Amino acid sequence: MNTLNKSALPDENGYFGEYGGQIIPPELKQVMDEICRAYLDIKDTREFQDELQDLYTHYVGRPSPVFLARRLTEKLGGARILFKREDLNHTGAHKINHCLGEALLAKFMGKTKVLAETGAGQHGVALATACALVGIDCEIHMGEIDIKKEHPNVTKMKILGCKLVPVSRGTKTLKDAVDSAFEEYLRDPANFFYAIGSVVGPHPFPMMVRDFQSVVGREARQQCLDEYGRLPDIVTACVGGGSNAIGLFTGFLDDESVQLIGVEPGGKGLDTPYHAATLSKGVKGSIHGFECYNLQDEKGEPLPVHSIASGLDYPGVGPQHCHLKDIGRVSYVSINDQECLEAFMTLSRTEGLIPALESAHAVAHVMKIAGTMDREKIILINLSGRGDKDADFVAETLNL
Repeated sequence: MNTLNKSALPDENGYFGEYGGQIIPPELKQVMDEICRAYLDIKDTREFQDELQDLYTHYVGRPSPVFLARRLTEKLGGARILFKREDLNHTGAHKINHCLGEALLAKFMGKTKVLAETGAGQHGVALATACALVGIDCEIHMGEIDIKKEHPNVTKMKILGCKLVPVSRGTKTLKDAVDSAFEEYLRDPANFFYAIGSVVGPHPFPMMVRDFQSVVGREARQQCLDEYGRLPDIVTACVGGGSNAIGLFTGFLDDESVQLIGVEPGGKGLDTPYHAATLSKGVKGSIHGFECYNLQDEKGEPLPVHSIASGLDYPGVGPQHCHLKDIGRVSYVSINDQECLEAFMTLSRTEGLIPALESAHAVAHVMKIAGTMDREKIILINLSGRGDKDADFVAETLNL
């Protein structure tokens, strides 16, 4: 049996190999099963697909282009570097791809409010946008540190009409925002819809978000064939929860000639407590209702994590990424904060592309390897978001 058969993953219980599932109370399992049934009922219907595709085309601006970074390629002196330009999507990142799908599903199910967490604010902005579009209330929970750091996105969320809930507990970042939003969701799961912002959480969310994000990989694969007559040699993306990466990787999983590389946040170094390299340093356990690799203490509690990129500082990771690591289909590496900043500035000043700090992790890894490769080789990077939200923070950090 082909272990990469995408139609077989997850299984009927929501597991990708040993990872995923529903580690939740029975009453919440009923709600999740209802969401799963509703999603499976509508996902392949002509009406749902036509509406989603129409929004992707006329609202989001899909397909996003693949761009050859000639000056960066010349600077690094090796493989040709391509970017999948998810930064050009409406709202500035890949998040809108699944937010539209989740908002349409919530409306179909008759929910009264959509809840979510956000770290860098891209998921929050995208979901607030989607909820405004379909006419449903939206509430976003965000850590106080991230609110200060990602102020431009906070302003956008407020303009779009969502209720923003500051989270002051714990590390005041993404993990704590997830906890806070989930507690609010549990107050009325029958009428609220928790639109999880990545390929994490209990089944069916890792499957649903993956499915909505797979448009990135499908487009990129065909674009490479159309424009270059071949597939890339390496396909890479940053990995926090893992939605942008799994969306891109899905298009290439069955192409054995394509090397897939996920780039995790190394923070201040893997030899310190200040990183979020879950797949590199984590152990199997459960968090937020599912089994995955995670960073935890001796009691099994999630550890505080750190990344310069607010969207990557999560102590768990999507279950499909865990499975792909175990079967050896995807390699996972890490990039530290300083390397990320250097890549952010290099791409900005070489190609005029200001990347999200999250995406800059993948750029940083490519800056390490491209020069060691032959010129006929091709590397495809998911430029998962633009760096408007990070510009002031980076300028302050680097004293620009």
